Amino acid sequence: MRWNDVVDIIIVSIILYNLFIIIKETRALQMLQGLIVILFLVVISRILDLYLLSWLLTGLTAIWIIAFIIVFQPELRRALVELGQNKLFKYIFKEHAQLYREIKEATEILCKKKIGALIVIEREINLKSFIETGIKLDSETSSELLISIFNPKSPLHDGAVIIREGRIAAAACVLPLSQKEEIDKKYGMRHRAAIGISEETDAVTIIVSEERKTISLAISGKITPDIDSETLLEILSLYAPKIH
Repeated sequence: MRWNDVVDIIIVSIILYNLFIIIKETRALQMLQGLIVILFLVVISRILDLYLLSWLLTGLTAIWIIAFIIVFQPELRRALVELGQNKLFKYIFKEHAQLYREIKEATEILCKKKIGALIVIEREINLKSFIETGIKLDSETSSELLISIFNPKSPLHDGAVIIREGRIAAAACVLPLSQKEEIDKKYGMRHRAAIGISEETDAVTIIVSEERKTISLAISGKITPDIDSETLLEILSLYAPKIH
């Protein structure tokens, strides 16, 4: 079993446990017990090759789920609210918010100082091959560190910073350049590299232009130019990286 399978099982177990705690003293628990009985019968019918019974029970399961959502809307709403208030989930969301604030602050200062930057945030697709082209850091993400990395006097300023699981995995990384001919000629190598990595992966890439003092974003092979720091924060919240 892989380590991420273990993490997956733990997270699902926590979610199911918290949902059970929330609904254990409500009417929903009785219906949940009914669903467990139906699912048990579905498994038995499939083991014994009772196709007609299996088909009937599968249909009942679908009807049960719809009925459960309709009848227990208040309980489900309360369950979701309480789940969102769980300390584990609050910690995860806090970690994301802190990461975004550090990036936002860094890009604001870099813009004002006319310092170029290229920041790649890993999502689902592994960026290991690109991380290995740079200098590995594995450091906590902070605005101060990002600013110092992209300082023109820093040996790490030429290339991209890659953020993995909320931490700066590496700096001075080499990214693939987009070969699109329709890219506006006002964009230089940094923007082409940002578009290139977003064409090959699902990463979110932030570009700071030292010439125009602007912030841009590259996602899915497309660039969103000249955004302010608040818009950057909003977009990043929609493309949450993995933080474990």
